[in-house]
Amino acid sequence: MDTIKYTLSENQMPQSWYNIQADLPTPMAPVLHPATHQPITAKDLEPLFPAALISQEVTTERWIEIPEEVQSIYRQWRPTPLYRARRLEQALDTPAKIYYKYEGVSPAGSHKPNTAIPQAYYNKQAGVKRLTTETGAGQWGSSLAVAGAFFGLEVVVYMVKVSYRQKPYRRAFMESFGARVIASPSDETQAGRKILQENPDSTGSLGIAISEAVEVAVQDEQTKYALGSVLNHVLHHQTVIGQEAVTQLEQAGDYPDIIVGCTGGGSNFAGIAFPFMGAKLRGEQSDIKFVAVEPAACPTLTKGKYTYDFGDTAHLTPLVKMHTLGSTFVPQGIHAGGLRYHGMAPLLSHVVNLGLIETRAYTQLDCFASGLTFARTEGILPAPEANHAVKGAIDEALRCKEEGVSKTILFNLCGHGHFDMQAYIDYKAGLLRDTEYSAEEIAMALSGLPVIR
Repeated sequence: MDTIKYTLSENQMPQSWYNIQADLPTPMAPVLHPATHQPITAKDLEPLFPAALISQEVTTERWIEIPEEVQSIYRQWRPTPLYRARRLEQALDTPAKIYYKYEGVSPAGSHKPNTAIPQAYYNKQAGVKRLTTETGAGQWGSSLAVAGAFFGLEVVVYMVKVSYRQKPYRRAFMESFGARVIASPSDETQAGRKILQENPDSTGSLGIAISEAVEVAVQDEQTKYALGSVLNHVLHHQTVIGQEAVTQLEQAGDYPDIIVGCTGGGSNFAGIAFPFMGAKLRGEQSDIKFVAVEPAACPTLTKGKYTYDFGDTAHLTPLVKMHTLGSTFVPQGIHAGGLRYHGMAPLLSHVVNLGLIETRAYTQLDCFASGLTFARTEGILPAPEANHAVKGAIDEALRCKEEGVSKTILFNLCGHGHFDMQAYIDYKAGLLRDTEYSAEEIAMALSGLPVIR
């Protein structure tokens, strides 16, 4: 029998999150205080995060135990299935074997609850009453809204304005779980008002939305800030994906030669790739090619600069060393809103800088075409963000066909597209356009980078 789906029982779910910092050959650059440019302390982060998450942010220990209260909620959808894409393989006529880990079975339809649940849990344990956050396409905001409902926390979401308008059903989903959703930039914060004064028609960006959420959090002792990607502890939480995939591929009697993931802030890619990369770094497994795919409309890894920058537009956050297009960069309103961030996770940026990952940028029309190919063969319509990983996996499979070699490809299907039908309607109607940035435009976006003394 040709097995299609590989599943695990609840008692096979990972008991700890994995921290790749324990296995890297060189440590990350320190996070700097925005005023002094000196390494920040745990106390500097206390206005934003509870102590438990600050500890996870700075630790270099390999394993972080998952609390039972978090595991009990994880078990509602974890472990998630691993699929062998046999029909896609046949359609491509490739000798490659293609597997995908499907995170669309979570309550919010993406991988984001893997970190939303523990973030809400630790904040609840610390006596926090309210969480503020930002969201692009709405996957993260939806996940935090669900987590807030589970733990009785008020959730306020600043949603990038272009996505707020494009994705009314995602907004309605968040509101159904009790979250308050605000189009960003808004007139409710000083950061938002400043942007609107300069550009009343601003379509927003994740950097702007982060500024608004951070501003509100630091002004109220009972409010903390939650982030859906970029930070170390968020990447750790997502490694349950890759850990499960390791066990499932053992069931299949296989191991990946190539791992593909889409990148916006970096948590989805880290979730699938880091457990395998750690095994490679420890010398426990053979070589693997890791491929990070991003939109050409927001080419952080492929055209950005690896340097210190702010994580937000209003410069309220610490300075982190990452691949960046500049904190004032506002990308075009492509439908893959979750990948429209000016920076990249410092931990993932560090790994890229070490030469452990290949990076690629794809235009949205090619990604939508790949998404429809996948849907018509595998029966799952991906989110626009996930289409980038699908495109990367298809390209690798076709390369195997051209070279006449059989390789095993694994990618993370990080969410379904059920709330993104307008994007597919626009694609089919020929209304979408590809956007790429010239070297001159990138140089302009990078001209305002901070000068580190």
